[in-house]
Amino acid sequence: MNNLDATINQAERQCKVHGTRLTDKRKQVLAGLLKSDKALSAYELVDFCKKEFGETIPAMTVYRILDFLEEENLAHKLKIANKYVACSHIPCDHNHQPQFLICTRCQKVEEIRIDFSIIQALEKHVRKAGFQVVNSKLEMDCVCDECKEAATKPASKSCKLEV
Repeated sequence: MNNLDATINQAERQCKVHGTRLTDKRKQVLAGLLKSDKALSAYELVDFCKKEFGETIPAMTVYRILDFLEEENLAHKLKIANKYVACSHIPCDHNHQPQFLICTRCQKVEEIRIDFSIIQALEKHVRKAGFQVVNSKLEMDCVCDECKEAATKPASKSCKLEV
């Protein structure tokens, strides 16, 4: 069994505990998110399912599946990009506050864990400003190391990388 299968099996167990089912179509959409290092839109997931599984899933169905995956804490919606990523904590089965680094150049996404004390400090400042935190998920625009490295290399005549 590979890592993808193990993660999907864990997601299936998690759904069973909650009294829900991870259907075949839900597994296909989750597999698309798990295989990608970038956030994907519903339409990109429609294309993935068609290419990988020969399955045509309507976009509205994919949106409903994404809502289900979000409710089950198996996926996260990135509001900045209006796209989705698989939760990186499916295999470890623990509660967390998701924080995301998003490369503004290649769109790679990395879910990280920020120490809870930092989140508490941010929430304290939010309250002082007269607001209440509804969701402490952070989405940070960044540049990944690969893109940073590519930007610092001298461009060849065939490469038109703008810095």
